[in-house]
Amino acid sequence: MPTVSSEELAAAAGVNSAKLRKDFSYLGSYGTRGVGYDVEYLVYQISRELGLTQDWPIVMVGIGNLGAALANYGGFASRGFRVAALIDADPAMAGKSVAGMPVQHADDLEKIIDENGVSIGVIATPAGAAQQVCDRLVAAGVTSILNFAPTVLSVPDGVDVRKVDLSIELQILAFHEQRKAGEILQAAEAEGAVGVEGPAAKVTKPAAADRKGPDGDVPAVMPA
Repeated sequence: MPTVSSEELAAAAGVNSAKLRKDFSYLGSYGTRGVGYDVEYLVYQISRELGLTQDWPIVMVGIGNLGAALANYGGFASRGFRVAALIDADPAMAGKSVAGMPVQHADDLEKIIDENGVSIGVIATPAGAAQQVCDRLVAAGVTSILNFAPTVLSVPDGVDVRKVDLSIELQILAFHEQRKAGEILQAAEAEGAVGVEGPAAKVTKPAAADRKGPDGDVPAVMPA
């Protein structure tokens, strides 16, 4: 599409079109009445604001099953992220080719970061090694970290960490499934249904005593 209207974009994003136009105005992008926005220029403006119009070299530490899968992900390059190095602490991994790149040993981490001007690091190590790797990345000048290790990292001020935990995402989905099943059960009870089938049949209604918290209130169970 060469052009797109604010109404079309708002409908796709699930927001109000007036708010969308106001947000776009902060990018310096003003649509043409009756025509809309030039798609190519709008994509450029958003990419510029997100910092995606330049090359971002990244290092990936931990080339196990998950790390190898991430290294083979083709979406990094298309969004402006260049994998500068794959790093692993296992000497047996050194020199092996993953995603067309040789794996380098963790002993050279600081040198690799300095030579490639890396400011973004990806951690895909086991939980026990993640904090040590994080500390070395930060000490070498990395200021943004994407953490796939199942642990919470401690970083100094000025360092941004984004954590990706697949188990938490599944817990959130499980919570929504439980809630939907509960709503089905409540609807069935309200209609006086004798038998309940489907997802609602999995929901067990707890006794009142079981639902009391330490202060007598019903505790709210949310995913961690």
